[in-house]
Amino acid sequence: MRYLSVAETAKKWNLSERSVRNYCALGKIEGAFLTGKVWNIPEDAQKPDRINKKSAAPTALSDVLAAEMRAKLSGGIYHKVQIELTYNSNHIEGSRLTHDQTRYIFETNTIGADGAVRVDDIVETANHFKCIDLIIENAKKPLTETFIKELHRTLKNGTTDARQSWFAVGGYKKLPNTVGGMETASPEEVPRKIRELLHAYNAEKEKSFDDLLDFHYRFECIHPFQDGNGRIGRLLLFKECLRCNIVPFIIDEGMKLYYYRGLKEWKSERGYLRDTCLAAQDKFKVYLDYFRIKY
Repeated sequence: MRYLSVAETAKKWNLSERSVRNYCALGKIEGAFLTGKVWNIPEDAQKPDRINKKSAAPTALSDVLAAEMRAKLSGGIYHKVQIELTYNSNHIEGSRLTHDQTRYIFETNTIGADGAVRVDDIVETANHFKCIDLIIENAKKPLTETFIKELHRTLKNGTTDARQSWFAVGGYKKLPNTVGGMETASPEEVPRKIRELLHAYNAEKEKSFDDLLDFHYRFECIHPFQDGNGRIGRLLLFKECLRCNIVPFIIDEGMKLYYYRGLKEWKSERGYLRDTCLAAQDKFKVYLDYFRIKY
């Protein structure tokens, strides 16, 4: 093995001798060693990457969302998802805030309103923005009971419901409830049913679009919380799309009735919910095309 001096290596790599010595001292040149105070560098050693070398821009949607969230970037896909998912998911559940009001709260953390506005609508909108940050931060992690409860705690914190003795913020329901006129799991059954659902879902390593929809249907049938189940369920669905590299989607007001029908008929006919969600997915692809994000 032939060894080069610092000067020879610096000339070969077009670097200063100081940079080469620093690389040696930091152990970034494999096989380099000192003889007294002189560095010996293998002739075939590879030039280390610069410490401040720019990394490649993220390409996966989950990575793009995370990068824009950390950078507090305005006007990108993260900004779009925050407003569209929050407005539509809350609107389905009865929020009376307009799309512009929702956007204004996100962009300015203030509310511009003509006439009376329910305080809970404002609080839950601000909370939903935090929930989206949570699903982006945890997009690549498996679903857990702890995470689902944390989402609910974040969504309902500071609301009128949170001040009720019978309402468990971040905890499972204490009173029976229904969804769309259908019975759901009893309060006593919820912990067991949620754990069984998560165990079965997480056991499947490769998940299809239908697997995600089936999880969503089963979650809504359990209806584990006193309120907020629809929004939590749709947040989890968005998160799992990110984790499984499936294009996510947002159910808007125009799809509400088709979405509810799809959930109600899922056991006998999967096509209703699947077609509704695929149509919503096509709409989301328009956003991705605009922001030049591959899918």
